Amino acid sequence: MDKFSYISNAHVAYIDELYDDYKNDPESIDPSWKTFFDGFDFAITKFGDVDESSPSKPSNGNSSPQSEPANGALATRGTIMDMEQLPKEIKVRALIHAYRSRAHLRSKTNPVRERRDRKALIDLEDFGLDQNDLNTEFQAGKEIGIGTAKLSKIVESLKIIYEGSIGFEYLYIREPEMLDWLKTKIEKEALAFNPAVEEKKRILSKLNQAVVFENFLHTKYIGQKRFSLEGGESTIPFLDAVINTSVSLGVEEVMIGMAHRGRLNVLANVMGKTYEQIFSEFEGTAKPDLTMGDGDVKYHMGYSSDIITPEGKKVNMKLAPNPSHLEAVNPVVEGFIRAKIDSQHKGDSKKALPILIHGDAAVAGQGIVYEVTQMAGLKGYNTGGTIHFVINNQVGFTTDFDDARSSIYCTDVAKMIDAPVIHVNGDNAESVVFAARLAAEFRQKFDKDIFVDMVCYRRHGHNESDEPKFTQPELYNIISKHPNPREIYVKKLTERGDIDAEIAQQMDKEFRQLLQDRLNMVKEKPLPYQFTKFEQAWLEMRRSNPEDFDQSPETGVSEEMINKVAEALTSVPKGFKPIKQIEVQLKQRKDMYFNSRSLNWAAAELLAYGTLLLEGKTVRLTGQDCQRGTFSHRHAVVHDANSNKPYNFLKELKESKGQFHIYNSLLSEYAVLGFEYGYNMANPHSLVIWEAQFGDFANGAQTMIDQFISSGESKWGKMNGLVMLLPHGYEGQGPEHSNARPERFLQLSAEYNMVVANITEPSNFFHMMRRQLAWEFRKPCIVMSPKSLLRHPKVVSPVEEFTNGRFREIIGDTNVKAKDVKRVVLCSGKIYYDLEEAREKEKVTDVAIIRIEQLHPLPKKQILEELKAYKNAEIVWVQEEPENMGYWNFILRLLYKDLPMELIARKTSASPATGYHKVHVQEQAAIIEKALKISK
Repeated sequence: MDKFSYISNAHVAYIDELYDDYKNDPESIDPSWKTFFDGFDFAITKFGDVDESSPSKPSNGNSSPQSEPANGALATRGTIMDMEQLPKEIKVRALIHAYRSRAHLRSKTNPVRERRDRKALIDLEDFGLDQNDLNTEFQAGKEIGIGTAKLSKIVESLKIIYEGSIGFEYLYIREPEMLDWLKTKIEKEALAFNPAVEEKKRILSKLNQAVVFENFLHTKYIGQKRFSLEGGESTIPFLDAVINTSVSLGVEEVMIGMAHRGRLNVLANVMGKTYEQIFSEFEGTAKPDLTMGDGDVKYHMGYSSDIITPEGKKVNMKLAPNPSHLEAVNPVVEGFIRAKIDSQHKGDSKKALPILIHGDAAVAGQGIVYEVTQMAGLKGYNTGGTIHFVINNQVGFTTDFDDARSSIYCTDVAKMIDAPVIHVNGDNAESVVFAARLAAEFRQKFDKDIFVDMVCYRRHGHNESDEPKFTQPELYNIISKHPNPREIYVKKLTERGDIDAEIAQQMDKEFRQLLQDRLNMVKEKPLPYQFTKFEQAWLEMRRSNPEDFDQSPETGVSEEMINKVAEALTSVPKGFKPIKQIEVQLKQRKDMYFNSRSLNWAAAELLAYGTLLLEGKTVRLTGQDCQRGTFSHRHAVVHDANSNKPYNFLKELKESKGQFHIYNSLLSEYAVLGFEYGYNMANPHSLVIWEAQFGDFANGAQTMIDQFISSGESKWGKMNGLVMLLPHGYEGQGPEHSNARPERFLQLSAEYNMVVANITEPSNFFHMMRRQLAWEFRKPCIVMSPKSLLRHPKVVSPVEEFTNGRFREIIGDTNVKAKDVKRVVLCSGKIYYDLEEAREKEKVTDVAIIRIEQLHPLPKKQILEELKAYKNAEIVWVQEEPENMGYWNFILRLLYKDLPMELIARKTSASPATGYHKVHVQEQAAIIEKALKISK
C-alpha cells in the first residue's frame, strides 16, 4: 500500500468537492470534515502553501511530479489530498483525525490473543511524517487538549488514549454536540482517568465477589451447568459502576435483560440474591409450587431487589426472566421500561434504565438485535436510550468468531443508529469501569443507545461439562494458564503502589474468608424489598381456576359512558379538515352511535377502549398500519387534509382517567410483539394489543408466542394480558393472507394458559376486550380477527348489547326450530355468515348453526348444554381451513368422548390456501353445500 494513503479509500475528487463546499459555506459539510479543513486553512495561513521540507517527487525518482499514483489512493499534485505537499501542521491534524477514526483497530482490547492487522493506517509514514519530526512542536496538540506540543508527545498521548485497553468507535456520529462531548470525554478524561483509592477498593471487592462466587459453585457443584462468568468477571464491576453512576444522574429503576452466561453471578453480586437462595436451587431444596406451573431452570428465572448505592440512594433492580432463545428477552425489557416511563415516571425516561447484556455471537447473529436497535428512536418504542453490554468471549458455543460474522466487530449494528461503541479489554478492570461511567453519562445526557464491547474469554466450555479443547485447542491452552481479572488487578494495584501491600493483603484475606464463609454456608440476610406500585397491583391479582371459565363476568357499561365516548369519536377540533372519505365515515359513525344505535366492528372496538379509559385504565395498541387499520376500518387517528396534522380521537376523550397510546409500528413482528408483552408485564391495569397486518405474518414472532406468551405463566409465574389481533378468514386472497394458523395456538393451549377466540359479533368483541381487565387474573388472548366482516351489513350489534351482558363463549341458533333440526353444525368465525347466507337463500330449516366464539378454554359445558335441545340430530364440525389446520384436531381431542362428530373442511394441504380465486370459490361453495346438505 502506498505510504501516503491515509484518508485513503476516500474518493479524491469527492474530497476536493467537499473542500470547495467548505470554502463556500463551512457549515454545510460534516463537522469532522469542517474541523479538518479549518486546520488546513490555519496551516496554509500560518506556514504557506507548500511544505518545503517535503520531497518534490516520489522517492523512487521514476515518475514525474504530475504523475497519477498507481493505486488511485492519492490525489494529483496540488490538490488538498496531496500528502507530500501538505504543510506538516495539517499532516499532524490528519494524524489526529485518523487516530479518532481508526485507532480502535489497533487498540489492545484482546486479553488472550494478538489482534489481527486490520490496516489501521495510523503510522507517521502514512502522513508524510517521520522520526525527524518527533521533536518539532505542533499547535495541533491543542486539538487533543495538551496544548502546543512536540509530535512525540502528541503521538504518545494518542497512543494512550486510542491504542490502549479501550478502543473507541464514534466518528461516524452525525450529531455535532454528541461528537464534541465524546471527544472531550475520551481525550481529556481517558487520559487523566485515575480512580480514587476507595473506588479502586470497590472495584477489587466486586472482582473478589465475582471470583468467590464462581469458585464456590465450581468447588461445590463440580460438573453442574451454571454458565460461568469466569474470564468475564469484570462484568460485575461494570454493572456496579453503570448502576451507581446512572443512579447519581437520576435513574430510579434498572431492568437488565441477559442470557444465561454469568446470570447467577449477576443475581448474587449485582441483584443481591443470597447464596442460600441460589444454593437451594442447585441442591433442589427450594420447594417449587408446581400447582402454578412447571417452573424453569435456575439460570432463566427473573429477580427483583432494592439496592442502596455507595451514595446512599435506593434503586429498584429487575432481572427479566428469559428463555434459552438468545436475545429474545431484549424487546421484553424495552417494553417493560417503556410502560414504567409512561405510567410511573410521567414520561421521564431518565428515571428508568434498560441494560441489555449480549453475547458476541448472539449480538451479531440474531436478527432480533437489529429489530430492537431500529426501535431506539421511534416515538412508540423509545426508552430514552439503552446501555448494551457485550460479554465478548470470542466463541459462540464452539464457533470461532470468523464463522460467526462477516463484520470486524460483533457490535457493528450500533452504527445503524449512530450509537457509539466502546471496545474494552476485560482484563483491565479500571478501563471497564471507565467505559461503564462513560456509557451511563452518555445515556443520561443524550437519551441514546450506547454499546460497550468487553473483550474477554470463557474459561470453561459453553457449560461446565463441555470440553472446549475439542474445537479451540490453541486458544484454551492459553486460557488455562491465564490469570483471572482479579489476580491481574491485585498485581497492578500493588505494583503501582495505588494501594499498599498491607491493604492488598487485608483484602485478599477478606476474599479468602468470604469464600470460606460461602462454602460453610454462613447465612446472609436477604436485602429488604419494597414492592413497587405495579408489583403491588400484580400481587392483588389471583391465579385463575377452572370455574372462572364457566361463565364470563359482567362487562356492560352505562348509556352515559357510551355517549361520552361516542361524542369524542365523532368530533374533530375547529378548523380541522379531514379528507372527504373520512368526513363520510365520521357521518356514518355519528349515525351509528346516535341514530341507528347499531354498531359495526370498529365502532364497538373503539367503544371498548374509550370506556376503559373512562375507568382509568391504560390502552395501548400497536401494529403495522393500526391507526387506520389494514382494512381501512378503524380510523382511530385521522389527518388534516391540508397540514397532515394527526388527530387522535380517544386521546381527546373528556373525563378520561387513563392513557391511550396507538402507534403504527415498524415493519417487525418478533420485536414488536415482544415489546408489547413486556409493556403488559409491567402494568396489570393496561389493555395492550398487538395487531398483525394479516394473521399469517404472526409466525414471524413465533419465538415470542412459544417462549413467552403461551408458557410465561407456567415457567416463571408471570401473568400477562396481552391481546393479539390476527386477521383471519378464507376470502380468496391466497396462501399468505388467509390463515393466522389457529391450530398452532390451540396446540399450545393447556392448563387455562391463554384464550383463543374467533368472534363473530361486534358486541361480543367489545365484551371480550373489557373482560381482559375485568377478570381478577390476567391471560393472553389470541383473536382470529375479521377482515370482510368489518363491513358486512349483518355484522352489527344494537347498543343494548353493550349496556348489559357479558362475553358469550358460544352463540346458539335462534333462527330455526329445535324440533325440525336433523343436523347441528358447530363452527367458529367468518364461515358462520357464509353458512347463514346460504341457509337463508336455500330456505334450509333442518340445520342449526352453533358458533364457538371461544375455543380455549373450550366451553365444553356450554356446548353440551346447548346441544341438549337437538336430541337426535347428527353433529358435524365445519371449518373453512384445511382438515390438517384450523380447529378440528383440537376439537376432536377435547370432545371425541362426548360427541361423535364428522368433519367438513378443505382437504388436507401443505399450503394454507389456494392462490387461484376461482378454485377458492369452488372450494368454499363445496363446504357450504355439504354442511347444509344442499344438492347442486
